[in-house]
Amino acid sequence: MGDLTYIVLIIVKVVVVYMAVITGCAYATWLERKLLGRLQHRVGPTYVGPFGLLQPIADGLKLIFKEDVIPSQAEKFILIIAPVIAFIPGFLAFAVIPIGPPIELFGYTIPLTISDLNIGILFILATTSLGVYGLALGGWSSGSKYSLLGGIRSSAQMISYEVSYGLALVPIVMIAGTLSLNEIVAQQSSVFDWYVFKNPVAFLIFWICAVAETNRLPFDMPEAESELVAGYLTEYSSMRFSMFFVGEYANMITAAAVVATVFFGGWQGPFLPGPLWLVLKVIVFMVFYIWFRATFPRLRYDQLMDLGWKVLFPLALLNVLVTGIILYLF
Repeated sequence: MGDLTYIVLIIVKVVVVYMAVITGCAYATWLERKLLGRLQHRVGPTYVGPFGLLQPIADGLKLIFKEDVIPSQAEKFILIIAPVIAFIPGFLAFAVIPIGPPIELFGYTIPLTISDLNIGILFILATTSLGVYGLALGGWSSGSKYSLLGGIRSSAQMISYEVSYGLALVPIVMIAGTLSLNEIVAQQSSVFDWYVFKNPVAFLIFWICAVAETNRLPFDMPEAESELVAGYLTEYSSMRFSMFFVGEYANMITAAAVVATVFFGGWQGPFLPGPLWLVLKVIVFMVFYIWFRATFPRLRYDQLMDLGWKVLFPLALLNVLVTGIILYLF
C-alpha cells in the first residue's frame, strides 16, 4: 500500500508539472498580446473575461471548431503527425528541470524534479533539438513551396545555432563540475553565486541562441510572412495549426526555465517558496522574448547565418578556451 501511495504521488507530480506548462503556454499568448499592445500603444485583449484573461480559452475553442483543411497534394500522414512531433519535445525537457526543494507528503520525501538525471544538461540539449523535425516535416509534407522553404530554413537555423547553444553551456559544466541541474542549482545558493556573474559571456551566447532556436523575432525566418506567407505553417489550419504554436511557446518556457536554472539560481531565492521563484524568473525571460519581438526588425537570412557561424560559434569556442585556462591557473 505504501509503494502504491508513493507511485500515485509521483504521477500527481508529473501531471501537475505538465498541466502547469500547458497552462503557461496558454497564458503566454495572453501576456504577449497584452505586452505588445502596450508597447505598440494598443490595448490588447480586454473583453473576454476580466483584463481579457479568458481570451486564451476563447482562442482554443475557436480553433477546435475551425475546419481542418488538408491540401490534396499533401503527404497526409506526415502532415498530420508533424505538429505532434513539434509539440512534444518542448515538454520533455521539463522532466529534468528542478521546480523546487524536496517536500514531505504522507511520510514520503518527494523531490520536485520529475527525474533527477545526472546528465540533465545533455538531456535538455537532446530533447529541445527534436522539435525541428516537426517543422521540417510539416513544411515538406504540405506540398507547398512556401512551406518547404520554411521547413528548410528551420533546419538550417537549428543546425547553425544548436552548436553555439551547446557550447555556451560547456563553461558552466566546467565550473560546476557536473551535468546535473539539481547540483548546479544547489551551487547557486546566493545571488553572488549565480553563474551569470561567473561567466556572463556564456549567458549572452546561450540566450541569443535560445531566441534563435525558438524561431522568435528577430530570428523568425522559417515563418517570415513577408517572404513565405507563413512558412511551414502556410497549409495548416484548426488545432494542428495551434499545436505548432503551443509547441513554440512550450519551447520558449523551457528555454526561459533553463536560463533561470543554469544562470540565475533556479528556484533558489529568499522569503518566497522555491517554485514561485522559478515561475517569476521564467516570466521575466518571457517578457524579454516579447520585448525583443516589439523592438528588433527581422534579420536577413544571410545575417542570421553570419551571426551564428561567424560570431557566436567562434565566441563560444573562445569562451570555452578562456574558461579552461582560468580554471587551470586558479
